[in-house]
Amino acid sequence: MAKRDYYEVLGVSRTETSDEIKKAYRKLAIKYHPDKNPGDHASEEMFKEAAEAYEVLSDGDKRARYDRFGHQGVAGNGFGGDGNMNMEDIFSHFGDIFGGGGFDSFFGGSREQQRVYRGSNLRVKVKMKLDEIAHGAEKNLKVKKHVSCSVCKGSGAEDSKSIQTCPTCHGSGQVKRVTNTFLGQMMTSAPCSACNGEGKIITAKCKTCHGQGIVNGEEVINLNIPAGVVDGLQLSVSGKGNAAPKGGVPGDLLVLIEEEEHPLLKRDNLDVVYDLTVNFADAALGTTLDVPTIDGKARITIPPGTPSGKVFKLKDKGIPELQGRHKGDELIYVTVHVPTKLSTEEKAMLEKIKGSDNFAPKLSEEEKSFFGKVKDIFQ
Repeated sequence: MAKRDYYEVLGVSRTETSDEIKKAYRKLAIKYHPDKNPGDHASEEMFKEAAEAYEVLSDGDKRARYDRFGHQGVAGNGFGGDGNMNMEDIFSHFGDIFGGGGFDSFFGGSREQQRVYRGSNLRVKVKMKLDEIAHGAEKNLKVKKHVSCSVCKGSGAEDSKSIQTCPTCHGSGQVKRVTNTFLGQMMTSAPCSACNGEGKIITAKCKTCHGQGIVNGEEVINLNIPAGVVDGLQLSVSGKGNAAPKGGVPGDLLVLIEEEEHPLLKRDNLDVVYDLTVNFADAALGTTLDVPTIDGKARITIPPGTPSGKVFKLKDKGIPELQGRHKGDELIYVTVHVPTKLSTEEKAMLEKIKGSDNFAPKLSEEEKSFFGKVKDIFQ
């Protein structure tokens, strides 16, 4: 099922400010919050959809890519781009959308919020040749990164017996207080200082990762890059960044596309351009020539009398539109070569034929009148 436009999901226009987008998301989050609609699967999906839209549109860089390239520009982006939304991840990202109390205090504190660590994002550059851009490409990248500790399975503890429920918060990660205000009693919550909001305490740390749950390592990551990408486009692969401490949410891998210059062809948006130089005789008499294309070569016919500046088009020999159906063409710009040095024999041949009517330029009536007046002035 195709994703809905993010602006449509939040019910805002494309020119709305970040504050208006935040207000729109807050309104939807209240309406479809799981605690307000227990057991309602449709409301839960709407809640996830709104969170995914807000995750992109609240970020200036992601919003710019989405405005230019649509969903493909943020494919796999963050926790929502791959369509596999996690409710706890949503709360950890946007729990402060209602202020310091988060979702919990707004809805009466019914949901526990243990601290969830998040790994940092990684950024890599991928060079793409023109033919790879035209057809899409599969790339295998070896990335040095933080990986989950294989000894403790990312827990940071020496063994399972070394992990205990925090006695202060009883595993919730939060401590609640009731304060008296002029409006009456108000319940607030804050991260537990004893366990740093994790809900658990490690009594003996893993000796390999020293309690962090992550170590330095590397991973080979397979990327399927779609056809039609452009130089400078950033793609995001969810969950392939640095692993997070203590089994948290891994960061994302940000892939920056770098287009390699083709030795013969130039890219002009979706079209590719080739500058073809032909000699005077071929331009006058006509000929057939091979020209380079993205996929190899193609033979074109140069009709007799082809002038400099003539443009030939090879339809659908360009770049496909990213996330679209349109495909560009190859444009062949003709330049007629005029020699600067001639032999005595060549000069004699040209002197003999230059007076022929066929070699005289075709002038309009206005040009004939202009050149006639100029000639009269200098006579």
